Amino acid sequence: MATSPPSSAVNLGGKGSSLTPPPCTLSPVAYLAFLTPEESRATLGVLLNKLLVADASVRPPLPTLIEEVLSLPSGHETLDFGSPLQFLESICRLNGRKVEEINVSGDEIGVFEASAAAPTAICAILDCCSSALVRVSDAVAALSCEASRADVGAFDLPVSGDGFSIKDETDVAGDMKVMLFGSKLVGQNYADSFTEIPTVHGSFREAVRTLHGRIRVELNSSIKVRKKSTGLSNQGKEKALVASALPLAMAIRSMSEISLGRAKLIVESIRDVGIKSMVSELFRDGCLGFDRLKDRFDSVTQNAAAGLDYVSILSGVYDLLVKFRNILAWEAALALFTIEIDDSIEKIQGSSSTNAKPNGETAKGDKKSEKKKKKTLGKGTSAVMQLLRSRVMNGKEITSEHVTALVNWARDLSFCFDPKDKGLDTLIEKVKEIVESNEVRRLPKIPKGTRDFGKEQMAIRERAFSIITSVFKMHGAVGLDTPVFELRETLMGKYGEDSKLIYDLADQGGELCSLRYDLTVPFARYVAMNNISALKRYQIAKVYRRDNPSKGRYREFYQCDFDIAGQYEPMEPDFEVIKVLTELLDQLDIGTYEIKLNHRKLLDGMLEICGVPPEKFRTVCSSIDKLDKQTFEQIKKELVEEKGLAIETTEKIGTFVEKRGPPLEILSELTKEGSQFMENNGSVVALNELDILFKALEKSKCLDKVVFDLSLARGLDYYTGVIYEAVFKGATQVGSIAAGAAMITCSVAILGKDLTLAAELVSELWNAKINAEFKLTKRVMNHITYAKQSGIPWMVLVGESELEKGIVKLKNIEANQEEEVPRKTFVEELQRRINSA
Repeated sequence: MATSPPSSAVNLGGKGSSLTPPPCTLSPVAYLAFLTPEESRATLGVLLNKLLVADASVRPPLPTLIEEVLSLPSGHETLDFGSPLQFLESICRLNGRKVEEINVSGDEIGVFEASAAAPTAICAILDCCSSALVRVSDAVAALSCEASRADVGAFDLPVSGDGFSIKDETDVAGDMKVMLFGSKLVGQNYADSFTEIPTVHGSFREAVRTLHGRIRVELNSSIKVRKKSTGLSNQGKEKALVASALPLAMAIRSMSEISLGRAKLIVESIRDVGIKSMVSELFRDGCLGFDRLKDRFDSVTQNAAAGLDYVSILSGVYDLLVKFRNILAWEAALALFTIEIDDSIEKIQGSSSTNAKPNGETAKGDKKSEKKKKKTLGKGTSAVMQLLRSRVMNGKEITSEHVTALVNWARDLSFCFDPKDKGLDTLIEKVKEIVESNEVRRLPKIPKGTRDFGKEQMAIRERAFSIITSVFKMHGAVGLDTPVFELRETLMGKYGEDSKLIYDLADQGGELCSLRYDLTVPFARYVAMNNISALKRYQIAKVYRRDNPSKGRYREFYQCDFDIAGQYEPMEPDFEVIKVLTELLDQLDIGTYEIKLNHRKLLDGMLEICGVPPEKFRTVCSSIDKLDKQTFEQIKKELVEEKGLAIETTEKIGTFVEKRGPPLEILSELTKEGSQFMENNGSVVALNELDILFKALEKSKCLDKVVFDLSLARGLDYYTGVIYEAVFKGATQVGSIAAGAAMITCSVAILGKDLTLAAELVSELWNAKINAEFKLTKRVMNHITYAKQSGIPWMVLVGESELEKGIVKLKNIEANQEEEVPRKTFVEELQRRINSA
């Protein structure tokens, strides 16, 4: 867009104008000319802010005019934001001013054009209203759980730091558990509308947070009118805002659907047929808007796909949010009403409601029912209910008359859930206070990037470590243990760009220490410190990396190291290490794999051939090493824009890193006559060493597991020779390891509390090297259920009758068969059956 110089003024529409008004260059998709009063006021606010903080020549008349119009009580819906001229005409008309009185500079027109004020304002409204509903929707859902006596098992989500759990979902589940803490109502009725609360509400939180992040940037950013390179088109901003709002639209639709589902279940839970019929009819009439909501959602998504008016799309998303707010208000009103008329529920102090009858009479229970202990709400839901009751009931009693008052309740609560209502702040603060309460603190969590290992995982891990250790020992390796933290100077400078991932510890008295990043550098330190000339060692221990947790990537994890230190013939240690790797992977039998292999000197030679300066070898290798996760085009962009390589250099690298295949074939290609690698001294050394290694691996019958891959570029600074990594092809499985794991074989089930008898019997099993445990309880089914849940195949059952007969019962849990055997020989009998199985 062409604007006049900052110092000049443009008299829009004035007589005798010396300068023609600049053209209005809107994005290809034009604004809606007129907005709602709320949207117009918000747009004026955004525009005023942009004028005040812009890098532009902005004079007082226009901001003053906007402030005056903002103070007007009505008429904002008549403002036309279609173009600077239309806007100025409409705002002057509303304020009783003449257009000729306002001189607008070219910079001010530029601010108007670049501000994207209308879409930014609508998104700001969306952000405000949707953020408020995050807490409210959880509180209403908790009330619905009480009213419907819902099964809340879905809220028992494990909180994990390993990247396999979604934080928003676990947070929702935790908040729901806190609000329902102490409830004696929930736990009976299973329905998707309740089990899906963590997933759907969690997605809503995520969508709200995404929009909030975008709109916060837009509201706080200034417009650089004088920097021509930035451009003044607002189309990019509009697209970005719509892209942030569309996930919210999808989340709103899902929230509306699940809220409606819970509301219907509440109606179904009403026991009085007459009241249920009346409530059902009122609810059906009041929530007809859901069909309109679905139609509106379809319209929004279709317009977005077609690239139509962005402001209209955002207004549509806001309309969806308002409709959802009304549905949520109906859900809250129904939950409140249903709990109030249920005389089996103990009411909060101050409630004087009684059970409603269709004819208006109050139901008085007989003495037996009066003496029956009433059920209580959760502590959190009780507090929420008290707030909502005070809003809609004003201390009145609940009778059949209040059935028709449900419409008013829903309307009042819809107003209450609007940020313009002062009561919303009180409700949100109360919910926040509940979920953050020390009294009912949610379950403790573990740090991101860490994980707990339960008994099943530990059994598998111990079995795997046993297999790995046996392979290491078979090759003559000895164990070594080193401190979990080292002096920081020992670790720094060994890992290239990954050194930033080292965990530094606080100074504890003069020594700067860090958690170990791997096991190899501490091993090298050990060898040097003890002046060891040769050592073949293994170590299995935890290491720590300050990385971003994701699926399969942790901050704390185990490494299984096998290192050979000393002076040897070329490729002697490398051959044995790769052979060890194939042996232990074969014995673990966890899936099909391949070993990608390269040579650091060959990699350096390749970079030298491509024209990469030596000082950039390591940083370029760090980029190349990402090729297993990113495309070469992405790596190319990083090498050019961040690492400063020429495009021609990166293209040469691309032709080399795509080479991978059977080791002897790739080796033959790289050593053929005319190969550039044969003209590079470092590459020649590497290729000669690889020739020795490949022939040795071929003789040991494991070369078929190796792939020569020139894109493998491990970034650690201490790598100087052969580099390799094992990669699984397809899905991995741990069934064979689990099958060999040391699990419990037998449970000694004592039908009583005789610990002495249990100790005698289970000790005989332990002495026979049979994995066993014991349990004391009089109920046979408790023993059987425990064995089934624990995966224990055999049970030794002993009660009073068995003691009198001098026998025990051996029970095969899976086959559900049992037989009596002599007490004196039960161990031999059990062992025989285990062996035959």
